[in-house]
Amino acid sequence: MHQVSRRDEKRARDRAGGRAGAMALLLAGAMLLTACGGSDSSSEGTRDLSSGTREGQGSTGGGQPAPDAVEPEKGRAAAPTGDAADTSEPDIAAPDYLSTFALDVDTASYGYARRTLGDGRLPTPEDVRPEEFVNSFRQGYERPKGPGFSVNVDGARIGTGKGGGDGTGASGWSLLRVGLATEAAPATAERPPAALTFVVDISGSMAETGRLDLVRKSLDILTDELRDDDSIALVTFSDQAETRLPMTRVKGNRKRIKDAVREMQPAQSTNVEAGITLGYEKSVDGHREGATNRVVLLSDALANTGDTEAEGILKKIDSARREYGITLFGVGVGSDYGDAFMEQLTNKGDGNTTYVGDDEQARKVFVDQLPAHLEIRARDAKAQVAFDRKTVRQFRLIGYENRKVADEDFRDDSVDGGEVGPGHTVTALYAVRLRDGASGTVAEATVRWLDPKTRKPREETGSVRTEAVKGSLWGGENYRLQVAAVAAYFADHLRGGDLPGAPRLRELASRADGLAETTEDSAVRKLATAIAQADRLEGGSGTGDGAEPSEGEIG
Repeated sequence: MHQVSRRDEKRARDRAGGRAGAMALLLAGAMLLTACGGSDSSSEGTRDLSSGTREGQGSTGGGQPAPDAVEPEKGRAAAPTGDAADTSEPDIAAPDYLSTFALDVDTASYGYARRTLGDGRLPTPEDVRPEEFVNSFRQGYERPKGPGFSVNVDGARIGTGKGGGDGTGASGWSLLRVGLATEAAPATAERPPAALTFVVDISGSMAETGRLDLVRKSLDILTDELRDDDSIALVTFSDQAETRLPMTRVKGNRKRIKDAVREMQPAQSTNVEAGITLGYEKSVDGHREGATNRVVLLSDALANTGDTEAEGILKKIDSARREYGITLFGVGVGSDYGDAFMEQLTNKGDGNTTYVGDDEQARKVFVDQLPAHLEIRARDAKAQVAFDRKTVRQFRLIGYENRKVADEDFRDDSVDGGEVGPGHTVTALYAVRLRDGASGTVAEATVRWLDPKTRKPREETGSVRTEAVKGSLWGGENYRLQVAAVAAYFADHLRGGDLPGAPRLRELASRADGLAETTEDSAVRKLATAIAQADRLEGGSGTGDGAEPSEGEIG
């Protein structure tokens, strides 16, 4: 009642203000919009995912005008240079032309979305992260011949595809792909030994089929796959945490490890704080020099006891994380899954997260992709894309809202970035609007990371010119770029976005079907199924076969 009376009072004051008050409000609103349009991409308001709306503008928002009317800021050596303001195009603000973000190899958002759609529900917008959809598919990038990254930059025009399907607002827009890749994962025998502390959720919610039973199968598979010189510790948690197995060398102890895994049974509430705290203690106790020391959290991430905030939990183990270089790998399970919470934990824990929905996916994560999930090839990796003001009128980064880094912090190695393993690829897609008749460099992409052993910084750079992004997206033969585009458009649709040139779900499903045939990639076939399921749930005519959930592939 108190809120209602305040609204009534406000309406009365507004009416009393008459035309002058209304004009003042309009002017104030115009000034606010102008200020938002001119804000730096690293400090803009983030999108309110729960309401399906976006706040502000920017490289991750509604489109960023290129900075015609400003001089380059001091101290940014990578910044492009250009001519004075182009008064023929009404860029009303003086925004940034740099886009900076921490690398992200997570794929859990896509895996969980597929699980949710398979269960006959649409995923909630806040659980949809486009970069994780895109990074779930092979991209075919050229890989470096040694440590570090290759930088691949290409693109295509969105609105010139043969056969129609330009979508809404595609005119003048292109899709730019920045692709980063590490050297292919080594054979299991060639990787460093691993000291793994498994922190397993045995709370009551884990009793559901596809949770604790799948965790047991996953750890059973892993125990057979690990080498004799690897080590395992096992911690379980419900309302309290318990050590089931101290750090134990695998050689001669596989049966002991499997027995400890089989004895895990569902208990009570979910105290993730207690589990992670004890897990890090055991990891420090069993720390091995020269080995990959990692905590692996297997949970539905539905914390309800103890500290339930990711930042608070990780503060308690911060010194162990930094001093011993222990990273956190999150493996999500369950039809009800705390995706956002798990992502926050692993981002702050210098790790990554994936989602396991069935036995096939467990084998993929713990066997096929094991070296990529265990070994670290790059620490605190960040990317910065500098757009050329002479050729680019607007740009917009698709996703990465949770991974934004202030532009001035790109070369500040004390600022947290992302951790990347061998055989990983990272893709960032931009919607880019070129200037009419533009010719020259579109963007220069730089990746910076710390060597995991020496902690020395390294950089690699790649660039792309206008002629490389003027071909047709949908009519061309860059099929992997098209797969990335379909995944990005699908994710953006699920969270209520408004990307330029967005096709309808029915068309996206059709394109994914065609790409699955062309690429002979089962992961793309599953993408087509997921899009058709979403279309049907939204009242469209798409059909899906309910294929099993999958996070896709490490490229």
